[in-house]
Amino acid sequence: MQHYTMNLKLKVWRQQNSKSEGRFEVYDVNDISSEMSFLEMIDVLNEKLIKDGGDSIAFDHDCREGVCGMCSMVIDGRPHGPWQGTTTCQLHMRAFKDGDTITIEPFRANAFPVVKDLMVNRGAFDRIIQAGGYISVNTGNAVDGNAILIDKQNADDAFAAAACIGCGACVAACKNASAMLFVSAKVSHLALLPQGQPESKQRVAGMIAQMDKEGFGSCTNTYACEAECPKEISVMNIARLNREYLQSNLGS
Repeated sequence: MQHYTMNLKLKVWRQQNSKSEGRFEVYDVNDISSEMSFLEMIDVLNEKLIKDGGDSIAFDHDCREGVCGMCSMVIDGRPHGPWQGTTTCQLHMRAFKDGDTITIEPFRANAFPVVKDLMVNRGAFDRIIQAGGYISVNTGNAVDGNAILIDKQNADDAFAAAACIGCGACVAACKNASAMLFVSAKVSHLALLPQGQPESKQRVAGMIAQMDKEGFGSCTNTYACEAECPKEISVMNIARLNREYLQSNLGS
């Protein structure tokens, strides 16, 4: 793939904290390599801002390997940017061309208050996980992998659901800021396995109650969450979540 450099105009959301009024500020960045990651491009801009005595742009990042789920940005109207199945840190500048104007915003949801600039507080997801409680397992030496037989389809579906990294792109993509895809993935990967059965009813009831308490909206059934999920979590998990919740209420 041919390497090239580009000059870009960035419209970046700046906001001091959740209580202050935000605004877009425009920055020019020059000689950006097509092989840079999107976050490396922001690093270059921040170095320039600091050198000029300005305030650097705050954004979340950690592993920069598409694993931690922290790099939450809306880029040109899409959570994590234009590439399918990709986190912001995995997005490379070859997705853009010389002279482009790129708009960069934080995830927008009442349940994700802005910490500063492009950083949001996604502690609501942590509290939903905590509301799910625990699973009953034997501690000590690892058991043999074949000790509990699990249907191949269930094992595959559980593995796919467990791939959720809790980034919040599903919330940012949904016009109702629904967390149903996230919650359904966390419920599904245990509901599909024998180890998750003893606490299954309490788990789904507790997590949905906490989700509602945090102020997330209802599912829109538009599949925007699945379309923007960097791990391509299926909306079929939402159907499973609804079934699990119904069964918990029926006491069956």
